[in-house]
Amino acid sequence: MSIRIITAAEVRSLLPMRECIDVMGSAMRSASSGDLSAPPRIITPLIDKTGYFALMPGSMLNPSIYGAKVVSLHPDNPAKGRAPVQGFVTLFDHETGAPIAIIEGGEITAIRTAAASGLATRELARADACSHGILGTGVQAATHIDAISCVREIETVRVWSRDLSSATQFAIDHSERTGLRITAVNSAAEAAMCDIVTTATASSEPVLFGKWLSAGCHVNLVGAHTPITREADSHVIAGSRVYVDLMESALREAGDLLIPMKEGCIVEKDVAGEIGQVLTNEIAGRTDDKQITVYKSVGIVAQDLFAAEYVLRVAEAQDVGRMVGLN
Repeated sequence: MSIRIITAAEVRSLLPMRECIDVMGSAMRSASSGDLSAPPRIITPLIDKTGYFALMPGSMLNPSIYGAKVVSLHPDNPAKGRAPVQGFVTLFDHETGAPIAIIEGGEITAIRTAAASGLATRELARADACSHGILGTGVQAATHIDAISCVREIETVRVWSRDLSSATQFAIDHSERTGLRITAVNSAAEAAMCDIVTTATASSEPVLFGKWLSAGCHVNLVGAHTPITREADSHVIAGSRVYVDLMESALREAGDLLIPMKEGCIVEKDVAGEIGQVLTNEIAGRTDDKQITVYKSVGIVAQDLFAAEYVLRVAEAQDVGRMVGLN
């Protein structure tokens, strides 16, 4: 018995953003139609509260495969020159139960999270949206530049961080990398005055406020993923048409929604539904050009498994990765 080991660099090569956005479409349709079985993910704080350990298992029929993402999250890592998310996705053959792949998980997470936002933006943002405001300067800020640029003709990108020097360096680096016009701004409000707004911060309290948003904008809320943390204030949520990756997960983990519910600003039925339901025409997307739309992401294992399966399929076709015998 052999297992294929696929590195982060190989994941980047095998999973281009544009292709991953289409893969996320398949993942979201599958999740919304019930074709994937996944228990609640386990997120365990480390004993000294310096990070988290997460296990996300799942099984799907099409493609016929199952597995899990096993990762750590150390928020202080970037300051030490390390990635905040580290780990792997492991896949098993559905028929035999044999382990068939171990795929680096940090890169899968970075790409698939942004690709899911790209998918939501493709479905919900105005067709003429051309400016992108980003709150945050980490890995997800970078991958979201790529994802949003895949689905809209972006002319300007504004990036904000609490540390202006970080935002300035980020703008320089990614302007050179992408050829886009990216500028650092002094205030989060200035970044929020764009057609598309993405929050990808580690903040536990709002950094985005409803009073800043322009009519017709689309918002991706990416950074917060616990019931007691959020990046957007209640006015953002109450004033928008809101979509999620999976209702079950969002109602368990998304503080961006749960806190406004607790405050009485919204109720569960105010959430329009899942992106997968938009793709299958079960629910409507944006209904007019002045409407503000929000995609709240918590991340679900369907995204990881579909992305990992795609990487494995391409790796097998191109004979990429290292085969290791387990017997």
